[in-house]
Amino acid sequence: MKKALSIAAFAAAASFVLVGCGSGGGDSSAESNGIELIQNGKLIVCSDIPYEPFEFVKDGKTVGFDIDLADKLAERLGVEAEVVTTPFEGIQSGTSLDTGKCDIALSGISITDERKTKMEFTDPYLNDNLGMAAAKSDGFKNLDDVKSKKVGVQAATTGETYAKDKGISPVQYETGGMMTQALMAGKVDAAVGNISVISAATKADDKLELVETYETGEQLGAAAKKGNTKLTEEFNAMFKEMLDNGEYSKLVQQWFGDEVSDSLSVTEDAKG
Repeated sequence: MKKALSIAAFAAAASFVLVGCGSGGGDSSAESNGIELIQNGKLIVCSDIPYEPFEFVKDGKTVGFDIDLADKLAERLGVEAEVVTTPFEGIQSGTSLDTGKCDIALSGISITDERKTKMEFTDPYLNDNLGMAAAKSDGFKNLDDVKSKKVGVQAATTGETYAKDKGISPVQYETGGMMTQALMAGKVDAAVGNISVISAATKADDKLELVETYETGEQLGAAAKKGNTKLTEEFNAMFKEMLDNGEYSKLVQQWFGDEVSDSLSVTEDAKG
């Protein structure tokens, strides 16, 4: 699932609305398979772009692991997916869903007890512990080595919380792409975030390394407005089919690569 981090991809993500499957449908709300959607013929998806390899822009098109899941759900509902670039703060707080900006949020969202009070989560679709990346030349061995250094995190994420809990005053970035770009440019000495994203940066730049990982038991899920269990149940049914037919494993390997795919993959037995 790993693709090289592209500066051009991050720059291209400045557009506000990005279409995942093409245009279609009208503007009035409607139901699909008994599920009420914001716009007729569309599944509107909130996503914090760029957050490679989950969602980013390549050659003018929004792609990534989350985007493939969104497209698969839209196909199941008989509609088309439209991705709306949304700051992660609005996603993780539930505000984007509550205000009707989107039907579902797919943006590498860690499932937490606090977030469960604000939104309706699907079953977990990825395991994703935290890790720290830094330049190989610096020789850092653990978090203690960077407590007096500049450590980048994405704002409002579990990575930021973890760093602060360990006594670090991190440098906040609005997006995961900005965080990893800062690390690659040497603007910060290290970065703390989910392994799925941190390892993408180390693959893109051989001067970087994954220093250590932290067993936090994090799992990622898609989220709908609180109480919208019909939509989350539809996602869960789709996801089970993908687990059973092997499509899920292929997607994980495609976007994350063989090195970390086993540790990231959710199995039917371990789900939830």
